[in-house]
Amino acid sequence: MDRRSLIASAGVLLLGGCGFELRKAPEFAFTKIYIGTAPTSTLGKELKRDIASDGKVTVVDTPAAAQVILDVPNEQREKVVVGLNASGQVREFELRIRLRFKLRTPDGRELIPDSEIVQQQDISYNESAALAKESEEQLLYRNMQTNIVQQLMRRLAAVKTI
Repeated sequence: MDRRSLIASAGVLLLGGCGFELRKAPEFAFTKIYIGTAPTSTLGKELKRDIASDGKVTVVDTPAAAQVILDVPNEQREKVVVGLNASGQVREFELRIRLRFKLRTPDGRELIPDSEIVQQQDISYNESAALAKESEEQLLYRNMQTNIVQQLMRRLAAVKTI
């Protein structure tokens, strides 16, 4: 065995020994969930699709048929000016998505108390490239939404008892 092979195999052994492993799909303690988001919510649609993707959890249409209920009272997108140039024109925005939620059983027992996930991203602005900046803004919002859905999935998977 040459020296390179020995060093490479030592690296693999070290990673295996420290407990490193790739992130797996979340495993939930429930099989039926009701997700209370607005019907037009793109975040809600992505969450429903991701939860039901493995086939182990069913997203139901009524709270009465669910083992757990995810209440989403507030999902908000914000765009705040954070930078101006010397003549007072906007040069930078901060984009934010806020999601408030809680997880409870149909009888009202809280599994995850009222919580909030916030994602934010700065974006520069140039009025001569307004159309391109609008497309970039939509892409950033979509990426932040995906990050929020993934964080929410991990929090739902952390619930071990119903």
